[in-house]
Amino acid sequence: MNIPFKIDLTNKVVVVTGAGGVLCSMFSKAIAECGAKVALLGRNIENVQAVADEITKEGHIAKAYKADVLDKEALETVRLRINEELGSCDMLINGAGGNNPSATTTNEYYFDGDIDRKDIITFFNLDPQSVGAVFNLNFLGTLIPTQIFARDMLGKDDASIINISSMNSYTPLTKIPAYSGAKAAINNFTEWLAVHFAKSGIRVNAIAPGFFVTKQNQDLLFNEDGTPKPRTGKILEGTPMGRYGQSEELVGALLFFLSKPAASFVTGVVIPVDGGFHAYSGV
Repeated sequence: MNIPFKIDLTNKVVVVTGAGGVLCSMFSKAIAECGAKVALLGRNIENVQAVADEITKEGHIAKAYKADVLDKEALETVRLRINEELGSCDMLINGAGGNNPSATTTNEYYFDGDIDRKDIITFFNLDPQSVGAVFNLNFLGTLIPTQIFARDMLGKDDASIINISSMNSYTPLTKIPAYSGAKAAINNFTEWLAVHFAKSGIRVNAIAPGFFVTKQNQDLLFNEDGTPKPRTGKILEGTPMGRYGQSEELVGALLFFLSKPAASFVTGVVIPVDGGFHAYSGV
C-alpha cells in the first residue's frame, strides 16, 4: 500500500485489536511497512490471518491471534504468546468496535403513535441488552486491552496508545444512540488515560474518523442493491469536501501520533479526520 510518509518503527511491537476490519487491517499494513512487528487480534481468526499473510508476503513481520477484547483472561493468554513470539508490547491500537442493528432505531425522529408500534425499533423498545453490548464492545473493548497491554509499556522510552473514536463522539448521529454514546466515552477515556499515564512514558491519543464506508455502517448507508439511502445524501451535504473518506487518508494521523520525534509532547488529543464535517454548521 502507499503511505504518505514513513516513520521508524523498527523492532517496535504493535498490538492492533479489530485487525480484521477495513480500517485496522489498513493500519496494520502501514505500520508493518514502517518496520513494526505487528500482532493482529480479532474474533475471526480467518480474517486476521488473511491480513497477517498479506503483510508477511511483503516481507514484513505479523502474527494473527484469535482474541475477544471483552475477555480479559483470554487477552492475558494472548499477551503471553505475543511476548514469546514477538516481544513485549510497545504500542497499542484499540480498533475493535462497531454498531449493531438491534441497537439502532428505525426512524430518525419520534412521531406520534410510534410508542405503540411493534413493527419498528423506537427509543422506547430499544433492547437494553443490545445497547449494552454495543456500548461494551466500544468502551470496555478499549479499556480491557489497555489494562492488559499497557503494563508492558510502563517505563518505556517510546510507548503509545491510539484509540479509535468517531465524529459521533462530538455530534451524535440519529438512530445510533449506543454507538454515539460509547464513542463520546472514548474521547473522555482517552483524555483520562493520557493524564493517568503522563508520568509513565505512555502517550495516549485518538483518531475520530468522519464518514468512511466500512462493514459496520454499510447497511445504514446503502440499500441491498448498492444504491444510496437518503442518509447518504445527508452525510455528503454535511461534509464540506462532499465525499466519503478513503481509508488510507487516516494513515497520516496514525503515523503522526506513533512518531515520537513528531508527537513527543502530544497526549490526550483527539484528531478529527472528517472532510470538514465537525467544522460545518450547515449554513
